[in-house]
Amino acid sequence: MVEQDQIRRSKAIQRRTGKTFHLATRVLPERVRHATYVLYAFFRVADEVVDAADTAPPPEQRRRLEELRLQALGEEATDDPVLDAFAELREAHDIPREDVDAFIDAMLEDVDTDRYETYEDLEAYMDGSAAAVGRMMTEIMETPRAAEAMPHATALGEAFQLSNFLRDVREDVVERDRIYLPLETLRKHGVTEEQVLNFEYDERFRAAMEEELHRAEALYREGVEGIKYLPEDCQFAVLLAAVLYADHHREIRKRDCDVLATTPSLSTPRKLFLVAKTRLYWAFERDPVAVFRRVSVVPYPEDGDTTRDPGHSGPSRGRTSWFGAGRVGGRVTGWLRSFTRSE
Repeated sequence: MVEQDQIRRSKAIQRRTGKTFHLATRVLPERVRHATYVLYAFFRVADEVVDAADTAPPPEQRRRLEELRLQALGEEATDDPVLDAFAELREAHDIPREDVDAFIDAMLEDVDTDRYETYEDLEAYMDGSAAAVGRMMTEIMETPRAAEAMPHATALGEAFQLSNFLRDVREDVVERDRIYLPLETLRKHGVTEEQVLNFEYDERFRAAMEEELHRAEALYREGVEGIKYLPEDCQFAVLLAAVLYADHHREIRKRDCDVLATTPSLSTPRKLFLVAKTRLYWAFERDPVAVFRRVSVVPYPEDGDTTRDPGHSGPSRGRTSWFGAGRVGGRVTGWLRSFTRSE
């Protein structure tokens, strides 16, 4: 049984290092929320080993990651409360060893790899660093239709990570000397590696970014299709996470894709607006795809909407407007006030 102290420690890690994910986690039911804190904290423990390049040489990083693997699988004792809690969680929810191995293998790849030639190469890395995370989340939700949900969980995990990569181009260069944009995409548009390293923005770089934004948006559409397979009490939280992560595309496009000059971020008021708006539409229609299409910035080509205006948050094809929701709007406002006060 995972203890309350372990949950509190894990929650503190998530609150400090993953603000967007933490916001979505808070609307999960308690049976899943506490497990998610532990899951995320384990990911961060491993991630921090990789990010310790300035303080630990690669052989030490690899040794520590292999140690984490054994501790996470319960095959080696640990005095780290996060790792101990994760090992218990993995056993309780039958999280496959293959997903733990895939995640640690991706972290090991980060120690030695800082460029990806093709998207297929990047996708193979993301299978461990992101898709495996989505699959683990599906397990801890105790999803009755897990086999149907898993491919969509994989796509949504990749979408989240690709959005992060597109947002964090400058940060990854400055802090880690890494470029996660596929080199073949850059070359296709006439962008050199040196141009990215020197933060030289131009129309060619913007075109490369747009190609990868479109790729990520296709993954969001595929991922959101599978939310219906999740337990009902988990669907809103996953939908909200998709809306929040995808909204980084709005911030990127507001800057005409110049993520070399600065790293875009969502303001707290913007996040709370999206929380309330998503909740409002969810109150009217418990259809994840329909709500995502109305609230998110991800375009759906069949609507003839391939490049939404950066300030637009979805078409208003519904029975009510955001500001004219009447009694439901009042309930949502009350819920939002209690949500912002809660921890």
